[in-house]
Amino acid sequence: MKISISSNFDAGNINVVNSDNHENIQLKIRKDTHSDFLQWFYFRLQGAKGLSCRLNILNAGESAYPEGWENYQTRASYDGETWFLIPTNYTNGVLSMEITPEYDSVFFAYFEPFSYEQHLKLIHNAQKSPLCILETIGQTVQDRPIDFLQIGDGDKSKKKLWVIARQHPGESMAEWFMSGLINRLLNEEDSVATSLLKKATFYLVPNINVDGSISGNLRVNAKGVNLNREWAEPSIENSPEVFYVKEKMRETGMDFNLDVHGDEALPYVFISGIEGIPSFNEKLSDLTDNFMNTWKTINPDIQDEHGYPKNEAGKANLMICSKNLGEEFKCLSQTLEMPFKQNDNIPNPITGWSAERSIKLGESLVNALLGIVNEL
Repeated sequence: MKISISSNFDAGNINVVNSDNHENIQLKIRKDTHSDFLQWFYFRLQGAKGLSCRLNILNAGESAYPEGWENYQTRASYDGETWFLIPTNYTNGVLSMEITPEYDSVFFAYFEPFSYEQHLKLIHNAQKSPLCILETIGQTVQDRPIDFLQIGDGDKSKKKLWVIARQHPGESMAEWFMSGLINRLLNEEDSVATSLLKKATFYLVPNINVDGSISGNLRVNAKGVNLNREWAEPSIENSPEVFYVKEKMRETGMDFNLDVHGDEALPYVFISGIEGIPSFNEKLSDLTDNFMNTWKTINPDIQDEHGYPKNEAGKANLMICSKNLGEEFKCLSQTLEMPFKQNDNIPNPITGWSAERSIKLGESLVNALLGIVNEL
């Protein structure tokens, strides 16, 4: 059976240079739509059962974050459900991965994918709960619905908690996080979730960039636009995903926002805050500290020793989601980052940082928010 490599499926991304020699399969990552960003890959290898394979991504050094390949390990799966790490090396701009497949077909991905089909299943299951309302709040560049969930009764006297994910579509751990959060909030046997919903309503966008996700992009939408730099002046033409979500935020109001991401380089889970926004004050400073300290106690995957440098006073980039919303709504607004690599504080040699860990982190947000909701 001849070796074949394909990526013509949801979120697939790879170009084949040469696959004649199983010990030197040569590949390149395709650039994002209308963009020079590249990093996400997801493809299928067939016909190599029992062969010692070495797959080389030749243009890894041209990626958006080449430092992301250092100490990185590729995910592989035989069934698209159970993923495991395989030996991976980055040298002279080439990312090389090694495997002797146990079966005739194997998937490889930058991280465990969360497909559009999984997205639809997540939101359609959610809408069956009496606690949840599913709404389309606008259309993407490619005319797909922007799916929005309200969990809770929408009582205006309650706290208004927003969580959005996958502005950068290749950061699929963000939607795994959302699935954990959503399913826990809808569990009416969960006393923590029930108690929180007595005090708050959640407004959720599980995937704000479905076009980019389906296209196999790392960072941009179908127009080639980085949504997380559009929040100051979103447009229906170039960033309708942000335009319609922000319109909905103004309609509902906001007391808290979490924008969920993945970081290519840092092997930790961390928060990036709003210290540099013009209206940052003692209340927001205390809320930031209380939120972090509460969440760290609940889930030790969260830490604050490693992360992005804090912005100096007044120096925040207000085009970025969490900073823009923190300034407009004068509320606690944070960016959550999860790793593509390991969480070096609590590593797992089999899976690395995984979908399951992302789900558990999403579930733990419920406890963290119950601990601070009265202060928001």
